[in-house]
Amino acid sequence: MIITISILSGIALSVVLFMALNPQFGARANKETQLTYEQSEQFRKGKFANISDVKIDMSGENFWAMMKEQFNMHPDATPHHAPNFVAMDSSNLADYNGDMRLFWFGHSSFLIQTNGKNILIDPMLGPSASPVQVFSVKRFNKSLPITIEQLPKIDIILISHDHYDHLDYYTIKKLKDKTDKFYTPLGVGAHLHAWGVDKSQITELDWWQELRHEDLTFACTPAQHFSGRGKWFNDQASTLWCSWVIKTNEKNIFFSGDSGYGDHFKAIGKKYGPFDLALMECGQYNELWKEIHMMPEETITAGNDIGAKAVMPIHWGVFRLAMHDWLEPITRASAKAQEIGMPVLTPQIGDGLILNGELPQTVQWWKTQESQQLIVNK
Repeated sequence: MIITISILSGIALSVVLFMALNPQFGARANKETQLTYEQSEQFRKGKFANISDVKIDMSGENFWAMMKEQFNMHPDATPHHAPNFVAMDSSNLADYNGDMRLFWFGHSSFLIQTNGKNILIDPMLGPSASPVQVFSVKRFNKSLPITIEQLPKIDIILISHDHYDHLDYYTIKKLKDKTDKFYTPLGVGAHLHAWGVDKSQITELDWWQELRHEDLTFACTPAQHFSGRGKWFNDQASTLWCSWVIKTNEKNIFFSGDSGYGDHFKAIGKKYGPFDLALMECGQYNELWKEIHMMPEETITAGNDIGAKAVMPIHWGVFRLAMHDWLEPITRASAKAQEIGMPVLTPQIGDGLILNGELPQTVQWWKTQESQQLIVNK
């Protein structure tokens, strides 16, 4: 009995120490800073909340249904072959000053070059979207289109929320000394500061707040999601989540972050639309948590709601965070887009997408990948 109690106590102590000391879990804003959040309409009863308090229902039958879903994995939830990507040329990125162009790293990570500036969005460039390697959510590709070290100097990093597949300790540690500014929703700056980013470099915004950086305008806009890095239960919803508007004198881009479908898209479109391109969440969904992640058809509808001229489905192609076929998001979204006449852009991971006034032409590379997968299955 004594031996058993000692072993269990040792395991419990190890877990507590791991949770307390692992830097990947980040940090929480101090009490003085938390008091300033009281001014936010989203901050209620000490936590951030969605419009109308929308949240995922984890109680009763839904909880057990979610547990059951974990054992209902699609056989092609992970690709048999890692997705092909286009290698990015560091010399081509350096000192670029042409038309706005975007490079997709897969999932929700982007490099945007515009107005002589380099902007990274949700740069999750690490090997795993998990703090615990035993339960690691590994990247489909073992390498990236370009290494972090080869990236040019970064002017601004935008963060949409603090989940591991959007805010990565490994990536921030490598980028912090080559980045000027970090723009985040309320509360997320505490993680960055704990990882060595100076407070003077961090700007936190509430929904509907804007800031200007020279000739660029950034607006922090609503999303329907949640937050928390899983350290302690009371850390849940201690930071805000958001979408972003990026506006130049010539171009207007929308980045959805993670979000369920809701009326906030129409509100964003009314205030900031129309948009030349909408980078819209599409992937890692399930009917059981549709409140906080859109279904593929809703991705296209949301793009239409905000007044987008074209939609690029994102949040897929790199990690398995749900049970569906890994190609299902882009397949279903493309079908819906064709149905309503919405142009869809599907650049390959690492391929440059130039916005010069004409709708860019992209290949449906994922169909080739699908054909390869069918051959493997046979």
